[in-house]
Amino acid sequence: MTADRTTADLAVVGAGPAGLAAAGTAARLGLSVTLLDAGERAGGQIFRHPAHGPVPRAARDLVRGLAGGVRHLPLHHVWTVVRDGDGWLLHCVAGGGTGPDESPATVRARRVLLATGAYERQLPFPGWTLPGVVGAGGAQAMLKSGGVLPGRRIVVAGSGPLLLAVATTLAAAGARVPAVVEAADYTAYAGRAGALVRNPGKLTEGARHGAALLRHSTRLLARHAVTAVHGTADGAAHAARVEAVTVTRLDRDWRPVPGTGRRIPCDALAVGHGLVPQLELATGLGCATRRTADATPAVAVDDGQRTSVPGVWAAGEACGVGGAELARTEGEIAALSLAGRRPPEALLRRRARLRAFAEAMAAAHRPGPGWTDWLDGATEVCRCEEVPADRIREAVTALGARDARTVKLLTRAGMGWCQGRMCGQAVARLAGEDPAPDRRPLSCPVPLSHLAQPPGAA
Repeated sequence: MTADRTTADLAVVGAGPAGLAAAGTAARLGLSVTLLDAGERAGGQIFRHPAHGPVPRAARDLVRGLAGGVRHLPLHHVWTVVRDGDGWLLHCVAGGGTGPDESPATVRARRVLLATGAYERQLPFPGWTLPGVVGAGGAQAMLKSGGVLPGRRIVVAGSGPLLLAVATTLAAAGARVPAVVEAADYTAYAGRAGALVRNPGKLTEGARHGAALLRHSTRLLARHAVTAVHGTADGAAHAARVEAVTVTRLDRDWRPVPGTGRRIPCDALAVGHGLVPQLELATGLGCATRRTADATPAVAVDDGQRTSVPGVWAAGEACGVGGAELARTEGEIAALSLAGRRPPEALLRRRARLRAFAEAMAAAHRPGPGWTDWLDGATEVCRCEEVPADRIREAVTALGARDARTVKLLTRAGMGWCQGRMCGQAVARLAGEDPAPDRRPLSCPVPLSHLAQPPGAA
């Protein structure tokens, strides 16, 4: 295993807004920093850009901050972090994918900052495995990185503020977006009016997206959901593809209201129900977690972004989804804390203001318990292991399963290639519990040859 004998003052995992802000700030304060990221170029998902294209304007200042004291290691996916005396060893898969070009690597650091970001939450429904159904964030990533649209007539659906941004981006790129289908009711924000008033920029951003959708004749359907996707095969040699979706009105618990379904023709569906913090490295280290307002687990941190594990800090979406500005603010605070500096009060107030809005957002878009009524018995909940909803319900009602772990043991749901990242939230809800923090010994697929030498060896 290739080992880095140089011990950095700080290893930052993740080169999104939080990681970039933390790495740049820490370097300016005199710390030696190693920045590791699974991506080829810095920026993370929110600042994703073509491999050979320009860095997005919003990310330029952050990327420039890496100059001069930051050792940037792209295409390094950290699969575990272990204690090494007074510091840490970060074991990586280097090379950017699962293939023969991969190589093992180990980085040494005195302290670690986790800025691992988040991934999309998906709730299953009939037809969600058809070609042409993609994640909402995935559709945006396809467009940003490759200039590719998932279709020409795209319905955007799910829940959360990301939907408006995705729809605006797709429409601006030439797609026809007939509807944005939002499962939540925007009046839910009224109960947290204080957080809205303290963040006028968020309101302005929402209004800007709304105006753009009006210009493109896109309907906004609140308290509705796509409850089925329809497609037909085009000859024996061709797979089925999306032809239309059924959109149904929901009650306050997200249960479909009978008789309200209508079809909307489309050739693609971009769907997502918010984001879920990426926690594998944090939970593997034993970091304590908390529940956000939508019952999602996130890393618990103190005022200096310290986790419950000494020597480990966290910032950004891993601490609760809140957007790029909050992630950047938390990254700066973490770096100052690491360097033994007291963050300015203005920076702390900004974090409090933005975190309050993030909690308001999570509460407003929290999935209602009635979404499971969208499922028919044959709907595949776990795509990797092809486990339908009926089998999971049988495990709960007939076999006595009372948690997601028992359901997994009885049905194999969540035991496939993605290790429950796609279905874990849904399986937990069907089992009648809130999703538990992800706990995996490896945060990504690792070749067996990389495991031949035990963690901690050089």
